[in-house]
Amino acid sequence: MAGDTKIREEFHDYGIPEEERPPLAVVGSQISADEQLFGRVFDPHVLRRFVPYLKPYVKRIVLALVGVLGFTLTQLAVPLVIRGTIDFALIGGDASRTALYIAAGVFFAIAAVNYAANMIQEKQASEVGERVLFDMRTAMFRHLQRISLSFMDKTEVGRLMSRLQGDVNALQQFVESSIFAIGDVVLLVGIVVVLLTLHLPLGLMTLAIVPVLFVVRFIWLPRAREAFLSARHASSTTNGALAEGINGVRTVQSMAREDVNYVLFDDKARENLVSQIRATKFAQIMIPIVDTLTGIAMAVVVIVGGSFVMGGTIELGVMVAFIFYVERFFAPIRSITMQYSIMQRAMASGHRIFEVMDVDIDVDDKPDAVALRTVDGRIEFDHVTFGYEKNRPILHDVSFTVEPGTTVALVGPTGSGKTSLTALAHRFYDAWSGRVTIDGHDVRDVTQESIGRNVAMVLQEPFLFTGTILENIRYSTSGAPMAQVVDAAKAVGVHDVISALPDGYDTMLDQGGGNLSQGQRQLVSFARALVADTKILVLDEATASIDSYTERLIQQALKRLLEGRTGLVIAHRLSTIRGSDKIVVLQDGRIVEEGPHDALMDAGGLYARLYSMNYASFDDIPESLIEAIKAEHTTT
Repeated sequence: MAGDTKIREEFHDYGIPEEERPPLAVVGSQISADEQLFGRVFDPHVLRRFVPYLKPYVKRIVLALVGVLGFTLTQLAVPLVIRGTIDFALIGGDASRTALYIAAGVFFAIAAVNYAANMIQEKQASEVGERVLFDMRTAMFRHLQRISLSFMDKTEVGRLMSRLQGDVNALQQFVESSIFAIGDVVLLVGIVVVLLTLHLPLGLMTLAIVPVLFVVRFIWLPRAREAFLSARHASSTTNGALAEGINGVRTVQSMAREDVNYVLFDDKARENLVSQIRATKFAQIMIPIVDTLTGIAMAVVVIVGGSFVMGGTIELGVMVAFIFYVERFFAPIRSITMQYSIMQRAMASGHRIFEVMDVDIDVDDKPDAVALRTVDGRIEFDHVTFGYEKNRPILHDVSFTVEPGTTVALVGPTGSGKTSLTALAHRFYDAWSGRVTIDGHDVRDVTQESIGRNVAMVLQEPFLFTGTILENIRYSTSGAPMAQVVDAAKAVGVHDVISALPDGYDTMLDQGGGNLSQGQRQLVSFARALVADTKILVLDEATASIDSYTERLIQQALKRLLEGRTGLVIAHRLSTIRGSDKIVVLQDGRIVEEGPHDALMDAGGLYARLYSMNYASFDDIPESLIEAIKAEHTTT
């Protein structure tokens, strides 16, 4: 069915394997799927996972419940005080000032308790909701920071943002509404008891319309389930499309796709609009129905109760109390109806949140993992086979060694496995078979934190965080002295660029470093890696986004910076790796050649052909011309 298919597609989009999916994923019918996702207001699985987030705030919850009960009792007491005032103080003939003063005092006391209890319940419930919201969002963010890249590679940012924002907010609203729902239930039961106690016949006639609510609910519930499911799916799809459009705005504008993308997004947004309006309609449709039933109940009390009063069967105060109770009776029903919708959404949101929280961290530290201390920097790939999808290996039985203090370049056509090797060296993924070792330690046997302290990476697409340039360069080493930062910036040729900015190193970067050029962002990320001062430096096509002049500066700096460090370098510009100690040539995930530049050129194999096609270098330009270009570049 359509709804079930949407759920299955969403699991697929998130890359959640069959064996890790909740029971919903194997349900064969729409009805069963709806029952799993929306059929229970209190889903045991979601509640069981949710309880640990509530435990730290048990005292606040108890205090909120005390406030709720105090507020509810005052609601029940007011009509009884009114009944007593009418029947015993006025109708009964005792119209003395003392009796009225007593009644007024009781009213004021009830009002004071009502106010205090209401303040307590509102304050505590809202604080618990906000604190749970904070805890869940930070827990989810913490998990997403550690989650395996295999999951992140398959997941749209917009969908994750939907879960971090909308779904967590739904659970926060659930916490607050649940506390108030307890008061509504107590008030509802209390009113029924009081009505039947005050006058059984009139009470039964007044409550006779309640079964109508159950009939309405029976008709409403299946349609509401479908509407809520559709709305949640449409919202997630729209968020995903929105994030994709924003992240790819440069490509959109460069290819003049604005109008086409707008139409495509407009379709998704309109589908979301229709779904949300339909869900809202089903969430709100019960309110006018309850209001109508309230009017009917009032008519019963006035007509039937009035005849009882005229016949002397009941006192006028009782009938007046009935009117007040009937008015209050349908208020909690209306509230519970709305809270039912909130709880339905919360259960669905809980499923979505805990699906992400339950995604296994494929790459995690072993219980007995050791920390790498001081390393020499020897990296060995020992018969490594690896791929991103089952039964589709990218690397096939790859073996080579990077000796300490040497630079090894990885060369090959796109898709040959170069980046996969660097990812395995940093243990972003685990090899299917074989081993990757650092100083003889299998990377699977050491802590990831210690790998991060000893291996620095500069990627093809530099990512700078919102903050100052100084904070970005110090990102992995926040305590690095300013002199070290400046030396690193000078080494990669970005110091003059930074100094020319109005605030220098304290210049605030826009999102993604948008106020710097692509090459400047790459140079800042390069300086960040140098400040980390690791023994191993991985450059994954780090010069791909840099102009030839900047590349020349980096080449000169690398000769000095890589001394005493182990370097693992990927470069499409083969001129940048001519001086490497060893070049490993990959094709279709296998090593086809390895050796120094001159030997590979003499062999006339794949490397020689690639070099001939890609050769571009400053090597043949006179040094005087290079100095002239450098002076002009600095002045500019």
